[in-house]
Amino acid sequence: MAASQFLDERGMKVGDRLTLTWGDRKRSVTIVGAMLGGNRDLLEAGWETLGGLAPEQKATQYWVQLTADGDAGAYNAAVRKADPGLRPQALSTTDANVVAIVGSASVIALLLAVVAALGVFNTVVLDAHERRRDLGVLKSIGMTPRQVAVMMTTAMAALGAVGAAVGVPLGLGAHRLVVPAMTEAAGLRAPSFLTDVWHTPLIVLLGLSGVVIAIGGALVPARSAGRSTVAEALRNE
Repeated sequence: MAASQFLDERGMKVGDRLTLTWGDRKRSVTIVGAMLGGNRDLLEAGWETLGGLAPEQKATQYWVQLTADGDAGAYNAAVRKADPGLRPQALSTTDANVVAIVGSASVIALLLAVVAALGVFNTVVLDAHERRRDLGVLKSIGMTPRQVAVMMTTAMAALGAVGAAVGVPLGLGAHRLVVPAMTEAAGLRAPSFLTDVWHTPLIVLLGLSGVVIAIGGALVPARSAGRSTVAEALRNE
């Protein structure tokens, strides 16, 4: 494997052949992957490659993968007991950078949802005020408060569905453009796990979230409009 900067500087890609040289020894290898970060001149290879190229070199660090039921603490204790000079350290399964990025994105998404719900709330309040005469007429001919609330909430849900149908594709397109541009600006290649994150179930949930936000924002003012009396609705007419 090679750093993405290494590949970009040499115009190479995964699958290309690379010749490594150590003294008078040469070894032809195939690039099987690109690393997102790290030293721009860093290469990672297996023991076979290192042994054939520089057999006199000794490893200074080992990466050990335990079985699924392995106990990292017990393994580290056994290593220290066997050789006090070794300092085994278990790698954390949680990346602090990933946690910070996901946490920040989640907070921003939550704030945007709240702002959107408040926008719907304001729209329904203004709509109920402008249509107070129509609502009064509807209630006078027998429409119940619940029916009035359902009518207004359904109208906002339809707008939320339209907004989701337009916004979700735009958001997916923006993600496809922004993430590669950000990684390219940093001198990195955007790996597939950063871009291929949208799947049909998740896209459907995103679309439904637009409807849920619209309903949540419209519920309170719609119920308030439904509870108003005919006299209150027609008072200023």
